[in-house]
Amino acid sequence: MKFILILTTVFIFNFTNVFSQKAIENQRVWFNYIGQYRTSNHWGYHIEASFRLDNELKQNVQNLFRVGGIYYLSPNKNLTLGYSLINTYSFSREDFFKENRVWEQFQYNKKWNNTKNTISHRFRLEQRWVEDFVKKNSNYQNRFRYLNRVLFHLANLKSENEEIYAVLQDEVFLTIGDNKINGNLFEQNRFAVGIGLNYNNNIRLELSYLNQFLNNKPNDNAMNHIVSVSLIQNLTLQKQ
Repeated sequence: MKFILILTTVFIFNFTNVFSQKAIENQRVWFNYIGQYRTSNHWGYHIEASFRLDNELKQNVQNLFRVGGIYYLSPNKNLTLGYSLINTYSFSREDFFKENRVWEQFQYNKKWNNTKNTISHRFRLEQRWVEDFVKKNSNYQNRFRYLNRVLFHLANLKSENEEIYAVLQDEVFLTIGDNKINGNLFEQNRFAVGIGLNYNNNIRLELSYLNQFLNNKPNDNAMNHIVSVSLIQNLTLQKQ
């Protein structure tokens, strides 16, 4: 609890400073698939794909592919170790540059309000290798991410296993140590609000507005206004 309080204080301090600076604003559309598949009492795997386009759906700005192995500590706690491949479009170079990423994660979920609502805490460490166009090599960075995500039950549909819910979440990105990618402690923030449809507690469809603030070089900050469409699956594949 003390750690989260300290992290929140650091975030608010940096958040206030960077938002006092001017930022370039863009519109984006993201299509996301996130799947978690449980294969035994303790093991499962994670598959994720994200396609991020401009607001006219013409230019692919970024695509991301993420895989990982999950170890379930308990019904509401799990650890994940994974790999990501990210391709990002450079408008100045008119070409994509690659990023390879290894990541470790701890996630804790808790239900409240008579199990109708869910809050999730996700702590993620990333080791990033980002391609450098100029030097023809890769720059390395360590990064920490904390996501707080809350699902609020709004109404049941045909049964208790089908519901409409609201989504409220925020994720802060912090740089660890000295690096050549982004020297700021506070690197970016993603705030999202939206609505979702939950079917049988294992398939979710979400439509959200996501505000992404990127704390880049001085006078080069960016704010992306994003329409995010997500299909989320949490499936149990083990034999009963």
